[in-house]
Amino acid sequence: MKNEVQMKGKFHYQLNGWKYSTGIRILLFLLLALVFYISLYAKLVPQVYDIELGTTSETTIYAPRQIENAIATEQAKEDAAKRVQPVYRIVNLKNDAMIDAIYDKLLQINADDEVKFDDKVSIFRRVIPQLISDLENQSIKSLSTSAQYNETLIEQIQQSLAEQQYPLPEESYFKLPRLTKDDLTAMLPVTKDIVAKLMNDQILDAQTARAKVAEMVNTSNLAKNTMREMVTEIARAVITPNKFFDQKGTDDAKGQARENVKPVYINKNDVLVKVGDVITEEIYARLDKLELLKSKANHLPQIGLAILSALLSFVVSMFVRQSQLAIKYNNSQLLMLILIFLINITCMKIISLVQNLDYPFIGYLAPTALGSILIAILLDSPLAFISSVLFSLMASIIFNAEHTLLFDFRYGLVSLVICFSAVFTIQRASQRATILKAGLMIAFFAMLTITSMLLLEDHFQQREAIFSLSFAAAGGLLTVVFVIGLLPFFEVAFGILSPLKLVELSNPNHPLLRKLLTETPGTYHHSVMVGNLSEAAAESIGADGLLCRVGSYYHDIGKTKRPSYFIENQTNIENPHDRIDPNLSKSIIIAHPRDGVEMLKDYKMPKAIRDIAEQHHGTTLLHFFYHKAVKQAEEEGSEKEIREEDFRYTGPKAQSKEAAIVGIADSVEAAVRSLRNPTLEQIDSMVHKIIKSRLDDGQFNECDITLKELDKIAKTLNETLLGIFHARIEYPNELSPKKTGT
Repeated sequence: MKNEVQMKGKFHYQLNGWKYSTGIRILLFLLLALVFYISLYAKLVPQVYDIELGTTSETTIYAPRQIENAIATEQAKEDAAKRVQPVYRIVNLKNDAMIDAIYDKLLQINADDEVKFDDKVSIFRRVIPQLISDLENQSIKSLSTSAQYNETLIEQIQQSLAEQQYPLPEESYFKLPRLTKDDLTAMLPVTKDIVAKLMNDQILDAQTARAKVAEMVNTSNLAKNTMREMVTEIARAVITPNKFFDQKGTDDAKGQARENVKPVYINKNDVLVKVGDVITEEIYARLDKLELLKSKANHLPQIGLAILSALLSFVVSMFVRQSQLAIKYNNSQLLMLILIFLINITCMKIISLVQNLDYPFIGYLAPTALGSILIAILLDSPLAFISSVLFSLMASIIFNAEHTLLFDFRYGLVSLVICFSAVFTIQRASQRATILKAGLMIAFFAMLTITSMLLLEDHFQQREAIFSLSFAAAGGLLTVVFVIGLLPFFEVAFGILSPLKLVELSNPNHPLLRKLLTETPGTYHHSVMVGNLSEAAAESIGADGLLCRVGSYYHDIGKTKRPSYFIENQTNIENPHDRIDPNLSKSIIIAHPRDGVEMLKDYKMPKAIRDIAEQHHGTTLLHFFYHKAVKQAEEEGSEKEIREEDFRYTGPKAQSKEAAIVGIADSVEAAVRSLRNPTLEQIDSMVHKIIKSRLDDGQFNECDITLKELDKIAKTLNETLLGIFHARIEYPNELSPKKTGT
């Protein structure tokens, strides 16, 4: 985590144990791959059963996914096809044109006196049927060229006309030549009127319509019996069926009815086989289609899932390897990352258990962004972004209820959007309220994304929209609840010092800070000043400024054991170091980092805070008391060697940038405070002198701070001190003597 010690190159902790073991690291990445594999196994790899055809099932088998019930679907299609009524087409064969053609021929032949009676009979016997047939064929030909009628229907029309053709009685041919022009002129409108009336109806059987002709003729105004007989016969001859069965249209209608039938599905978790059921061919085929038979098991899904799981774990390992985060070396943090993945995926799996085809949108309720928020707070934001992509990918698999494709992009897209929005919102979180804000952003962006997808589909239902948006909003609030509940667990279990925890520790009402304020007000003020300086310096080089600030508040907490021995607390009192041996003074001063660490342990303070308290002085030399001891030995004529090592802090040296920065800021603040009226030049000189002194003394040899960063720190400290002291700088000619004892 960014708040923990970063280890790089020759500045690594030289530690042994599982936390920094390469072998353990490899095992943890394999464990992460195993988490991916197990979590996706049920979705991507069906369970298989040892079942034979004709045997009795020894277990109840549930459908692992939705599958079409082919037999039930086919039966439903057949039932729908049976309910389709035959399709008939109404066709106009131009019967009135037949009437005109017949009467024109009768008028033409009867008017020719040179044609003998017997010849006229022969002509009518031959011409009239041929005339009707030709006109019918002409109508059929026009129907064929119009492309409105299919070939099957044309054939049906031809067949019906041929089967229902009406032959004129033989005696009619002997009566037709006797009709005069006046007779034919009177007969024509009557014939047309009768045929038109009858043909207005849908005629499937022409015989039925022809039976009505005689009655209609008898009610006409024709006077001669011969005229009525001939109108009756001519009308019957030109009356044809006009309603024809359309086989292709019927087949098409049945086909459409079949297509309109929705597939009958066996839903996920529906019972396929009950205990004691006999395995019929139908059941066996269904199990085979679902790849549930052990004898025909397909092992390719397991191989594919193993490869996918390895790839996902490889993505995480490569990102961690290329990063400069502490997790690159710290297996404890890697274990925490795996635990976050496990918790997040488990929450998704639990929600997927209540998801079904009727309520697929329950998947939007899952707190998918839970893992992203925890990683952003406890580890690092870039790692949270990479993890968000993996969470989204897994959501698209876990919440895929339809199984038409391997991934359901809807849940993947919504998960990706809410995870990214959560990480952006939670970055630099300094209050618990920020988590609530992140939850609201999750709900908002989830609803916005779902709305966009619904509008793009353009056929959504109101019920689906309401439920989807409601579950998305509830998912944001559920995420907040889980994050707030789990965050303290990770902070305590893994010793993680999150920004939220740091803000809590910076509360002046914390028992240790109240003790510092009431018992050592000078040290308290000094610590606050060091916090301001170190925070600004840390942020200038990309280190954790908040950790520096809070660590500064507690770095001198050990001084509360002997407050009067430290110069900032010696207001209006005699300096006790003037009356005691420098070795004793040294022991008292050197003890305060160790005393502070013990006090911080008693209050269960995070290790990062304890490290700053322990390391902020490193192994620096107490120059004042060392020179005092040397001078005292010379005055007393003692031959005992006064060694520098005996007057150095016990360390360790700064192991992190943050500890180094607090140490620099601590020395700078004490040194500048000792100046009566500091000038800009004095401050700049003092800052560079302190940094150079620590650098020459090797105090930065065990942390990864660079010379360029030290230069930035010096510049930032100068600017910050200028802001603090600008109101009282007077530019004196001489420097005030520096006091020691800090």
